[in-house]
Amino acid sequence: MVIRLIKPVLAPVLIAQAKRLRRVALELPEPTGQRHGVATCLGVDSTDSRSRSLSLLVVGDSSAAGVGAETQDDALASQLAVALAQRIQCDVHWHLIAQTGLTSIGVLEFLRGQPLPAVDVAVVIVGVNDITHNVAVSHALRARSRIVRMLLSRTGVRHILFPGLPAVERFPLLPQPLAWYGGAQARRNNDLQARWAAHARRSSFVSHVPMDGFTHPKLMAEDGFHPSPMLYAMVAAHLAEHLSLKAGVLADPG
Repeated sequence: MVIRLIKPVLAPVLIAQAKRLRRVALELPEPTGQRHGVATCLGVDSTDSRSRSLSLLVVGDSSAAGVGAETQDDALASQLAVALAQRIQCDVHWHLIAQTGLTSIGVLEFLRGQPLPAVDVAVVIVGVNDITHNVAVSHALRARSRIVRMLLSRTGVRHILFPGLPAVERFPLLPQPLAWYGGAQARRNNDLQARWAAHARRSSFVSHVPMDGFTHPKLMAEDGFHPSPMLYAMVAAHLAEHLSLKAGVLADPG
């Protein structure tokens, strides 16, 4: 409600700041390296670790792609696979399908043109670009519902995780009041996405996980907008902890 009242007053400033950032912001490339692999469980007999396996798909925007890291080894998807393999004590076969700049509808359209592997669990990282492109949360959630239906029908996935957005207001790149506005929109996204995921129609196969406390200027990449490899590792551990609770359902005998 507060955002709706204040936005018309701040609109000229917000638009000017957003335009300036698009001109001057440092554009980091997506990390190099393979976008698929196998994370093996260390410290466990290879026969035991391979008696079960899990297949993981990470899809989404630039953070899913790992912008802020130099190689995929230091990005989110591979670090998540490693963290998950250790927690559930089995090999994790992982795949990454992501592209910088995608909104929720952009992710949906991008996936339509991609061959999708059969997977057990998927992580969909999206939302920041919905804010920067002024996409209403209701429209974004409709696109995410369609993403869920596509993944269910084309990959056989059994669980889909939607992480919440971080504290956008703490991104070093963003000046005030743009940072305040972005943070408020991120919190609104998180509130509505949590309710959307908890709906009785999808709660058995969709979940939302909060990302509170993960944004710190010293843990961001040099562009002031994306995570550093260290922050990706922290996020990977957090998501793996959430997913590990479903390991008994998701990991199949090999």
